[in-house]
Amino acid sequence: MNVTLAVKQYISKMIENSGTGMKVLLMDRETTSIVSVVYTQSEILQKEVYLFERIDSQSRDNMKHLKAICFLRPTKENVEHLIQELRRPKYSVYFIYFSNVISKSEIKALAEADEQEVVAEVQEFYGDFIAVNPHLFSLNLHGVARGRSWESSMLSRCTQGLTSVLLALKKCPMIRYQLSSDMSKRLAESVKQIITKEYELFDFRKTEVPPLLLILDRSDDAITPLLNQWTYQAMVHELLGLNNNRIDLSRVPGISKDLKEVVLSAENDEFYANNLYLNFGEIGTNIKNLMEDFQKKKPKGQQKLESISDMKAFVDNYPQFKKMSGTVSKHVTVVGELSRLVSERQLMEVSEVEQELACQNDHSNAQQSVRRLLQNPRLSELDAVRLVMLYALRYERHSSNMLPALMDELSRRGVSERHRKMVKSVVEYGGKRVRGSDLITPTDAVAITKQFFKGLSGVENVYTQHQPLLHDTLDQLIKGRLKDSQFPYLGASSLRDSFLEEVMSATGQSGDRAQGSSGRHGNRR
Repeated sequence: MNVTLAVKQYISKMIENSGTGMKVLLMDRETTSIVSVVYTQSEILQKEVYLFERIDSQSRDNMKHLKAICFLRPTKENVEHLIQELRRPKYSVYFIYFSNVISKSEIKALAEADEQEVVAEVQEFYGDFIAVNPHLFSLNLHGVARGRSWESSMLSRCTQGLTSVLLALKKCPMIRYQLSSDMSKRLAESVKQIITKEYELFDFRKTEVPPLLLILDRSDDAITPLLNQWTYQAMVHELLGLNNNRIDLSRVPGISKDLKEVVLSAENDEFYANNLYLNFGEIGTNIKNLMEDFQKKKPKGQQKLESISDMKAFVDNYPQFKKMSGTVSKHVTVVGELSRLVSERQLMEVSEVEQELACQNDHSNAQQSVRRLLQNPRLSELDAVRLVMLYALRYERHSSNMLPALMDELSRRGVSERHRKMVKSVVEYGGKRVRGSDLITPTDAVAITKQFFKGLSGVENVYTQHQPLLHDTLDQLIKGRLKDSQFPYLGASSLRDSFLEEVMSATGQSGDRAQGSSGRHGNRR
């Protein structure tokens, strides 16, 4: 189940179907991101795609020597843009691919607009999601809910994204959802409705162990997102911001022009792929090793190119050296900036208190630690608010709750009213009243025993004590112990075995069908 590979194969197939010759890739805002995350521009160029354009651009020139590959989401706006394009075609021939299911009426409208018969084919290729990593995808959505209910357009987009992932992976799953979350149930029902409606698309070969789609609500564990992380990818995402594998480093002091924006992709960066999930201490050691390796391979300044063979060796090695040079510069800059931020914001001290709040059960020490940090002038406003949020969630119903006093401390620090209001908001979002799990105090005997022994044995790293609720949920699922009373199946099911294949979706955050340009549904692969 590799979502990155699935999208790459779709894009390769589009280009292959268009045959030889120079091509333009026409995309919309969302499919531009979908493509750029899995393919570099240089990789696409090697496939004779020499131009990248947006379907909504008004400044495109007529280029009849180019073939157009259109990869678009099946929205009304994109269909209208395509209709206008086909009435006055700028390219010699059009290969049209929609990232999800498109209606027959819209296909008919496109066929009627194609008076010059420039459309070679129309197909559905189900790459309607951002493949962040091989086993992680995102829809890059914000503001999906109003209160505890879906925004209708966001429910529709989430449904499209999830069904697209299932079709790309060729899975027709059983569905389970979090009973305590109405949003999870509605998404489960919406996905099931599409599977039922498009049953022919989901008619995949049955497997011995049926796949499972498990839909969870982020509000069941509001603690994990508030904690500072200490693995490479997570730190970059948390401290620098990682958007479609790109990092904006323009605000880094003394940054060079060519490093103001860098790409971190495990597909094209061996160092990043090997260090993605390693902790910060290990990254420092590996950066040092990378630098030493680079120094050994670096061409000597005094190297003489006295013979043709010397010149040939230099030219052959130069691209590899240049690539390695770029990798070294990029990672040294990124890790250097992470180190600066960790020191400047005193994140090791902050993280230690965060872990104490998340994992220990000593209210007296916890409130003292939070107060001590709140009095530290070097503590950032964001870190101060997050500490109070964690305290508010952890000791929400404690008899000696000190939240009003901590809120007064935030006011004295000059924390903005907007940020102070977020403390109340996070309790309303993920507090005891709305959680379906025993996030803070487990009642299950096995969980209590685990916690007891963990406390006795201590931990190797005080900064990584916390284990997300998701870990325990998946552990229970794999062992066949996930309670039906908390995570029911949608519809009747007699299967209650452990599932080996899961597609997971968290709410509250954030096969191919071929069609002719003017015909009915055609072949299915």
